[in-house]
Amino acid sequence: MRRSGILPAFPAEGDGFNLVPVTLAGRITRPRAGGHLCMHVRRWFLLCFFLSGWLAGLAQTPVIGHWRDHLPYHQAIAVAGAESKIYCATPYSIFWVDNTDNSIHRLSKTDGLSETGVRALCYDAQRDKLTIAYASSNIDIVSGGEVFNIPDIRRASLVGDKTINQALVYNGFVYLATNLGIIVLDEDKYEVKDTYVIGADGDTLAVQSLATDGNYFYAATAAGLKKASTNSPDLADYHNWTLSDGSVYRQVVALDGKILGLRNDSVLLTGDQGGSFFYAGPGHINGLSVAEDRLLVCEQRSDSGRVTILTSSGQTDRILQTPDMLRSPRQALLVQGEAWVADSLTGLSAWGVSGDQAQRYIPNSPFGLATGPMVIYQDPSAGPGAAGVLWGASGGADTNWVALHNHDGLYRLNGNGWTNYNSNDYPILQGVFDFDAVGYNPRDSSLWAGSFGEGVLEIQPGDRFTVYAAGSGVGPALDDPSAYRVSGIAFDKDGNGWMANHGAAHDLLLRQANGQWLSFAIPFSHPGNAVSQVLVDDYSQVWMVSPKGNGVFCYSPGAVLDNTSDDQWKYYRVGAGSGHLPDNHVYCLAKDRSGFIWIGTGNGIGVIQCTQQVFGAGVCDAVWPIVQFDAFAGYLFSGQTVQTIAVDGADRKWVGTRNGVWLISPDAQKIIYHFTADSTPLLSNDVRNIAIDPQTGEVFFATTAGLCSFRSTATEPGEHNSNVLVFPNPVPPGYAGTIAIRGLVDGAIVKITEVSGRLVYQTNALGGQAIWDGRDYRGRKISTGVYLVLVSDVSRHEQMATKIVFIGK
Repeated sequence: MRRSGILPAFPAEGDGFNLVPVTLAGRITRPRAGGHLCMHVRRWFLLCFFLSGWLAGLAQTPVIGHWRDHLPYHQAIAVAGAESKIYCATPYSIFWVDNTDNSIHRLSKTDGLSETGVRALCYDAQRDKLTIAYASSNIDIVSGGEVFNIPDIRRASLVGDKTINQALVYNGFVYLATNLGIIVLDEDKYEVKDTYVIGADGDTLAVQSLATDGNYFYAATAAGLKKASTNSPDLADYHNWTLSDGSVYRQVVALDGKILGLRNDSVLLTGDQGGSFFYAGPGHINGLSVAEDRLLVCEQRSDSGRVTILTSSGQTDRILQTPDMLRSPRQALLVQGEAWVADSLTGLSAWGVSGDQAQRYIPNSPFGLATGPMVIYQDPSAGPGAAGVLWGASGGADTNWVALHNHDGLYRLNGNGWTNYNSNDYPILQGVFDFDAVGYNPRDSSLWAGSFGEGVLEIQPGDRFTVYAAGSGVGPALDDPSAYRVSGIAFDKDGNGWMANHGAAHDLLLRQANGQWLSFAIPFSHPGNAVSQVLVDDYSQVWMVSPKGNGVFCYSPGAVLDNTSDDQWKYYRVGAGSGHLPDNHVYCLAKDRSGFIWIGTGNGIGVIQCTQQVFGAGVCDAVWPIVQFDAFAGYLFSGQTVQTIAVDGADRKWVGTRNGVWLISPDAQKIIYHFTADSTPLLSNDVRNIAIDPQTGEVFFATTAGLCSFRSTATEPGEHNSNVLVFPNPVPPGYAGTIAIRGLVDGAIVKITEVSGRLVYQTNALGGQAIWDGRDYRGRKISTGVYLVLVSDVSRHEQMATKIVFIGK
């Protein structure tokens, strides 16, 4: 169901409220007699791919209203396919390689899949259908450019573990080996056909792996290897499943009439020859697969990996082994003699028939899940209207502020794509990890990244690195003198860097523009000296979050930074006169275009509207915005944990919670969007950080399931109506999306006219951008031709800014 409008109320945390403008088109197919409920999601990801290719020369950001993922694709866990397409699964999504031109294509939740968390993959070459099983037990089948969702298993109220361990294609059906037993899917009807519970006396028995030789099914279980005839009229009857071999196998495969089982790190013949040795290599065996009458064994040692390819008689055909290509192979496939290997550390690689040439296939992406803070800035060397540069942190501490030992590093996105910064590519970062804060200094274009344990990293243009930890201005943690934790970074207008030195005796750091370091002890008791996000307001006052239920600090450094005699501090907590926060558990800060400070807490939002009077004679407490709906009123996000807030160019607030993302109007009286993982391509409802590209309006959401983005409607306004850009331009045939006109002053009036001067449409800018649906004021689609864009500011001075070309069929 597609609906939009103003939400009637802010739901309590955990409520299943889904009133959103839906981007993903879909329909619900009602069950036929004896059938099952399934969702049919239409073929929109291929349309998006076509449009992005057509517009590739114009921009790298998506069109307004569209999503894209920024998931890691380096961790390949499964591979499947045929001659023309090779599909590869990561723990988060799918990508595929077109064998005709070696091009790489993504297929994730933002492209139409139901969710993230891929567990198993199988491909039916005869029907050209790809089955994807998720960790949640949800199922997608991709066919003909459409995604068919089968949510029955996920939704079923069953006692026990519903984990899917493997998917096997046979004769038009997909057989799922699960911890409940065997579940059968009908590929053509897109429904659950049957369930086989094969334990003794009909008890639930987990099935780790399935295989078939065409005559029998073989199921690897904790009770041994069970088998049943493929021609049995009732495989749901556990009596028809007999014990073939009492051994416990991790995996079973069928090779030229033989059933092979993986036990410990040896491949054995099963059944009557149970326990007979077939193959054992020098390392741990991650998995087996069979293709083109060959057994492919994925092996791993402490420092390298390899794939051994064996004939049906057990003779070695060839060995694939290159340290930089194979470190932890998980599954391998043969297609016309060419080997494709999914490696959980090095991605997908293809090996020629000779086995001595390899090529890696990895979509450009962050190295790991980008769940930490982000910063976006305009590259000084970029032209007008160019997309900003995004830096993201992988995350360094959990919600209890315990170090994660995360070595994924930092990620940068610019016009050239993603660049990863970790010890794999930059040896200077060896031992520097757990990045949990980022900040940009526009004075010298340097990027600063805080580590939750190893100090702070400075990256100057040209990738020149400096690490500040022991012996620098960064102080050690009181509870661990070997830890130097920097958990928040912000720069003021003079290029001074203010940093949160979490757990240190002097927990506010200052790296002055002249390179000198100062540190300050917060004069209020706050357990653990816990500090995190830092924000500098319009009056050069420094705001700091103190997590663990401590509240917020505001600090005024006075006229002279190194003179503490004129310093002032204020502590914001709950209670009138003490700050009046909705809750002492504070998660985030944001500054809006009026200079107000928005504070996200465990019980909604408080707003400091008197920033210029924080240290004045009067009381400067937080205000709790009230939302009015009909005869009811309530506090803004009351009962919600507000984890992140970002302000766009139109002064609207993007609010991230554990219940999805909300976009609210500047005065917080209207809901514009509510995105949830169930009803939009948002990867997870648990949204930790939000950042907005001021030039394009693209909004980035760092969730617990990874990073994704949505092209919104507002951009940062300019000082003049100059360098006005239209996207897309020209407008392609059949284009039904939103047209963006950006590079405008705040609130500019935009008129679209024919060349003759006849008015077609008029609107106002959102921040620095106006949007148009390509229709006239009567809602009619406009004709092919050239149209003028006239822009005027508040003074009503009108000028012709640019032209738009519409291309007919």
